[in-house]
This record gives sequence, C-alpha cells and structure tokens, in this order.
Amino acid sequence: MRCPFCGNTDTQVKDSRPAEDHVAIRRRRFCPACSGRFTTYERVQLRDLVVVKKNGKREDFDRDKLDRSIRISMQKRPIEPERVDQMISGIVRRLESLGDSDVDSDKIGEIVMDALARIDTVAYVRFASVYKNFQAADDFEDFVHELRPPAPKEDK
Repeated sequence: MRCPFCGNTDTQVKDSRPAEDHVAIRRRRFCPACSGRFTTYERVQLRDLVVVKKNGKREDFDRDKLDRSIRISMQKRPIEPERVDQMISGIVRRLESLGDSDVDSDKIGEIVMDALARIDTVAYVRFASVYKNFQAADDFEDFVHELRPPAPKEDK
C-alpha cells in the first residue's frame, strides 16, 4: 500500500480488525520512511459494476458516490453512522447479486429508496426529491400524500 504522505510503497500493517459489521477489514498502517500513520479499508467486491444512466451513458459504479448521496439525505437525522454503513453495504451486496454487471441507474435509485424508507422517512423524502427531480412544492406534497395511509372513515 502506498503511503498517502510520502508515496513510499513499503508500508507496514500495525493492526487489523473487522469493520462495518464484518463486511470490511480496517487496517492501521505505518510508513517507515516518513513515520506517517493512516487507515485503509478492504471490502470484498463480487464483480465490477457499471451504471447505465438514463441517457445511455455508462460509468463505473462508485461506492463513495452512493455513500455521499445517502449521507446527504440523512444529514442531521438521528441515525447512527454504523447503521448507515450497514445499509450501504447491503445495497452494494444487493446490486452485486443481481447477476448482471450492468445496472440501470433507475434500479439503483429504487433500491436506495427502499432501504431509506425502512430507516428514516425524512431521508427517504429528501433522496426522492433529487432522484425523482421534484420541481415544485406540489411534487413534495403529492409524494408525501402517497406515503400516508388513507384516513379511516367514521361510521355514523
């Protein structure tokens, strides 16, 4: 592993432990050249995923991009970071297990929305507002109205 401080390729692992609910391995590393310390994470990758955008453009799947968009929707929400990490790992595993290396961006959005709906409805609505490209307050109102169960009818 290359040292991020000096570029030395001969770094040493000082400590390894499971991370993200045993989905990744966290390694503390030391660079003997500059005495720098840094952390790396290793994750199992079942297959290289390619995202097929709505316009037909293709790009490599970026877990960090998924992570950023989900965390933006969860800003200032009372959700533990470990739970978010578990959710993201679950989404990636689900995408990798679809059986195809090409995944439509719509499919990714639906899987993320499904996961968010189970954790936090505010984050779910925030993500949906970007994913579904809300243009006006009425779009929010219509979407939230679909979330609420119909009011029970009163018998007279």
